[in-house]
Amino acid sequence: MAGERGGEELKLLGHWGSGFVLRVRLALYLKGVHYSYVEEDLRNKSDLLLRCNPVHKAVPVLIHNGRPICESQVILQYIEETPFFSGSGSTCTLLPADPHERAVARFWAAYVDDEIGAPWDKAFRSGTEEERAAWMGKVAAAVPGLERGLTECTDGGRKGCFFGGAGGVGYVDVVLGGVAPYVHAMEKVSGERLFDGEKTPMLAAWLERFGELEVARAVLPDVDRVVGYVRMILAKNAAKGAE
Repeated sequence: MAGERGGEELKLLGHWGSGFVLRVRLALYLKGVHYSYVEEDLRNKSDLLLRCNPVHKAVPVLIHNGRPICESQVILQYIEETPFFSGSGSTCTLLPADPHERAVARFWAAYVDDEIGAPWDKAFRSGTEEERAAWMGKVAAAVPGLERGLTECTDGGRKGCFFGGAGGVGYVDVVLGGVAPYVHAMEKVSGERLFDGEKTPMLAAWLERFGELEVARAVLPDVDRVVGYVRMILAKNAAKGAE
């Protein structure tokens, strides 16, 4: 999707391999919003990116009518709370109306980033196999907690298979959906199955069903491309660790 609507200008600065960018693209697709996309070279960041995000100098950055919004979860909440994104005819709502249910969704979204995403990123950047294994152990230890969260949100599967429960795909699904290609890629690269059908059946079913969605097919990159990207990152950091 690219362009503008009703005089509103919308631009997303991103990188194809960033799970943080992918969650924003998933949300924009679900909302049916047209926008311009700028692919950033993270080794040679544009002046626009550095001006719009001078603190972290990172993607994603959503620019709405010249005003930048940074950090993926902040962007998702901006998309949900700003009337412009509800005027495209889409009936999608990322967060439920009930305040407690909204708080629960934000809790599990934070859990995804803090307990799974952060150590997983450390594992990618590790210089030795021992260090990588230690960080991946932390990821594996956190996955059962997310399984419990999905079980609670879906009432044990009686309300569907997504974190949005009876409402379908919601905020946590979009947050987690950004790393879905990496879950598949890690299994191909190292044999690590994060969402195991026996140990975490709810998450395994979620991964399969999410991948079948139109929005996932339209937005998420090909797993084989992600496999190549993961191997490149691991090899680069291993070389640094050997210096």
